[in-house]
Amino acid sequence: MAEIREAIENLKQLLQREERLGYTNAACFGGFSSHFLSCLAELENFSLDKADALVILKYLAALISEYPKLLMPERRETLHKISAALDSLSQLGGEAGALVCTNKKAKTPPLPVGKIGPQAAVHALKQVGPNRAKILARLGIKTLGELIYHFPRRYEDRSKIKKIAELQPGEIETFCGSVLNVEELKPRRRLTIIKATIGDATGQAQAVWFNQPYLKRQLSKGVNVLVTGKVERKFFQSEVAVHDFEVLDGSDLIHAGRIVPVYPATERLPQKTIRQIIYRALEDYLAVFPEQLPVELLEKYKFLSRSEALRAIHFPPDWKTLNEARRRLVYEELFFLQLKLIANKKVVEQKKPGIAHQGPNPRVEEFCRRLPYPLTGAQKKVINEILLDMESSQPMSRLVQGDVGSGKTVVAMVALLKAVDSGFQGALMAPTEILAEQHYLNLRQLLTPLDVRVALLTGSLPKKAKEELLTRIAAGQVDIVVGTHALLQENVRFKTLSLAVTDEQHRFGVMQRSVLQEKGLNPDVLVMTATPIPRTLALTLYGDLDLSVIDELPPGRKPVLTRYIPESKRNDAYLFIKEEIERGRQAYIVCPLVDESEAIEAEAATKLAAYLQEKIFPEYRVGLLHGRMSSQEKEDVMNDFRDNSIKILVATTVIEVGVNVPNATIMLIEGVERFGLAQLHQLRGRIGRGEHKSYCFLMGNLKSDEAKARVKILVSCSDGFVIAEEDLNLRGPGEFFGTRQHGLPELKIADLIKDAPILERARQDAFTMLKKYPTLVNQSQTLRI
Repeated sequence: MAEIREAIENLKQLLQREERLGYTNAACFGGFSSHFLSCLAELENFSLDKADALVILKYLAALISEYPKLLMPERRETLHKISAALDSLSQLGGEAGALVCTNKKAKTPPLPVGKIGPQAAVHALKQVGPNRAKILARLGIKTLGELIYHFPRRYEDRSKIKKIAELQPGEIETFCGSVLNVEELKPRRRLTIIKATIGDATGQAQAVWFNQPYLKRQLSKGVNVLVTGKVERKFFQSEVAVHDFEVLDGSDLIHAGRIVPVYPATERLPQKTIRQIIYRALEDYLAVFPEQLPVELLEKYKFLSRSEALRAIHFPPDWKTLNEARRRLVYEELFFLQLKLIANKKVVEQKKPGIAHQGPNPRVEEFCRRLPYPLTGAQKKVINEILLDMESSQPMSRLVQGDVGSGKTVVAMVALLKAVDSGFQGALMAPTEILAEQHYLNLRQLLTPLDVRVALLTGSLPKKAKEELLTRIAAGQVDIVVGTHALLQENVRFKTLSLAVTDEQHRFGVMQRSVLQEKGLNPDVLVMTATPIPRTLALTLYGDLDLSVIDELPPGRKPVLTRYIPESKRNDAYLFIKEEIERGRQAYIVCPLVDESEAIEAEAATKLAAYLQEKIFPEYRVGLLHGRMSSQEKEDVMNDFRDNSIKILVATTVIEVGVNVPNATIMLIEGVERFGLAQLHQLRGRIGRGEHKSYCFLMGNLKSDEAKARVKILVSCSDGFVIAEEDLNLRGPGEFFGTRQHGLPELKIADLIKDAPILERARQDAFTMLKKYPTLVNQSQTLRI
């Protein structure tokens, strides 16, 4: 009888799993012993021609019933006895006619495992169907894989089952009993109450359900139930508002009597239904999720197998196993993410060689001699890393991080000069016109004396001037092109582009970076950001890039005194600004961030500038800068501010990066609650660039706890990397950059903050695996779900 032999073989596999887990009674849902006993009960549905078989089954039931009470050495001995008994039962099954199936429970077979895979449509699964599939799609679940990887967001411990007499008012409790009586009440229209009296040996309790009249059919007298709910004491009796319940029919417990998963859900698909669907899918199809991690990594970290981890993450037998399951699944997710990023980089490197920038570097040497200040140790270290990359035949892919004012632009200039010295062109792409213009002016001022031809390409350039510039770029008559997204346009062609620099890379998507690369001869890529990115996030966003950090500020940079100013002290702040202007200094006043549109933001800035000019600072010239102004208007305003003819500059966040006016010593930020922490730090970085003491005043409505936390951190800290970590903690990685725009992967279980050590290990292991098995580069490195 093949079915019986298969059932016995399944029981033996259970024994092996329990042995591997150290006799912890954790080999399957609800405990190994409970599951084993339920499997024996299924065997009892067979009619046995030999009395010996029935004796063996009873013997097995007695052994397994005692298993949870035993100590570990006794459990090991018990498993050996069970294994021997199963062998005896299997031998009986080998005799013709010994075991005959006469009463096997009717069971609708699931989809055959061989005909279904992780990409199978979820509507084909048992307990789903077309209607539920539509609801699941709202949760992003369209396939079996997405269903199994729909992990719980939290868990409720309902494993402590109490006697009715032990129930405590005000607590959420779990208890077991028999239904003694059921009544249906309709106190008013559209309100139905089901009340069931449930009793055990210690007393009775009233279980209450609202607007679920269909439950009356399930709660017939004499049915045993397991109930979880909020307990209240009414008329000397416990009354329980039921959260979940389960009819005890011998099957595994799902909703009570265990650690219960709580899933992201929708109104039309309650927790109970999601649990049942996922539980059944795990039972039927877990075999189609084979192990993916290399054996050496499984052994190195003593991970659970993939199937064990997936079972335990949904229906953990205990908290320790849950933690082990999460540890394995987090590592798996981050390992395959890093493997894919690193493999992609290696594929690019192998596709075609890069440009080896050789020869003497007269412009680089002259540029460094002309600098009015010495390079910091951190700048020298990063420059050496870049120059080594550029001299290699492998294309460079490097991310340079640095706090505001750390000197990243100088580092980029050295790299661009290296390209020009080697006879090639360079490009620098910035996210905004004002930042592109700032870079262009700096490069033109510093590099023109070195006989370097620098040009600016932006979307606002007049048509005729743009066509002339494009012709010069294509002919190689421009050495360095600075621009915005306009550089990505199809009609922009370079003659010998060998270095592509992108500034504030977190504002560009991955595809935009690759488009710029395609315009050259497999050029070197240098990515810069003045927004300090926590290392864990950088390894995820830019895992295909080597990382350099400028973690030292140039000498002479003074810390900025930062203070929160309540509205009642506004006039005092204005008076202080006047005093500073009288001393020859200048000030920024930053408008509140407006989400609706750039036009509304520009209008608000215009009104504020007019008000300050007329009412508050009539004796000084107040300037205005916002994103809706033309390129020429912005350049004129910035030139006047640099020349100190504009004393106060009212601006939107267009000044967040790139603006450098050392004489500006005051910044007043309005509507501080509207800004992110990293953005506030970027804005503050516009001051403190000269020899005079600088001040940053924060004003706004601090009603929310998060706004108060941001201001507290900014007032007490000036380290951009510490601030970035705190910002990531406050907002989470999705909000930190914007998941959709910047390609941050949607992680199923990993937390980039909490799981930073696992990410570091996974990245190192990914490098090791690719070095050990180079052919992995040509295979898919995506976690298959």
